[in-house]
Amino acid sequence: MVIEIKGNWKKGFALDLHTKSSKYLGQDDYGHDQFNTTRTEIGQLVYLLKYKNDKSVVPEIVNMICTKFKNLNIMNFIIPIPPSKERGFQPVYLVADALGLKLSIPVLKNEILKIKATPQIKDIKDPDKREEVLKSAFTLTGQANLNNKNILLIDDLYSSGATLRAITSILYNNGDVKNVYTVTLTKTRSYQ
Repeated sequence: MVIEIKGNWKKGFALDLHTKSSKYLGQDDYGHDQFNTTRTEIGQLVYLLKYKNDKSVVPEIVNMICTKFKNLNIMNFIIPIPPSKERGFQPVYLVADALGLKLSIPVLKNEILKIKATPQIKDIKDPDKREEVLKSAFTLTGQANLNNKNILLIDDLYSSGATLRAITSILYNNGDVKNVYTVTLTKTRSYQ
């Protein structure tokens, strides 16, 4: 189920919700919260990639993107959202690289840089506070000529859209891009 996401971009979509349901079970012997979670098909693939380091799911994720979105060939560049935390590998970068390879679209992993440490945005519930925290967290490097280009931003999870809005503003205001489109692999159930 493709879900339209609204923002300052031209068009944006999430492939599906991340979870179908999640029931709190209590804490384990170590004080960690435990849940019984049922994920959507893409939600399970993202979970396997991001938390179980299963890179073998990347082609399936890319195929899902290509099946659900037919006009990706109008994109001049794919820009993955910079990671919020360091990992052994960056899941969104792997998906962006595989998508770019499949569609013959250049991927710019260093065009948007995170220049300021921020708390985990998903932990900030107040939308105005999220916007304020992200206001000056990113910069455009100017390594590529984005003038009058169509850009596809790709991210793994849409929660409030604050990060996508901040980066979209930078691309329009500092990169003079023609259009920004967004695709997120999943969307939380908690934000509309």
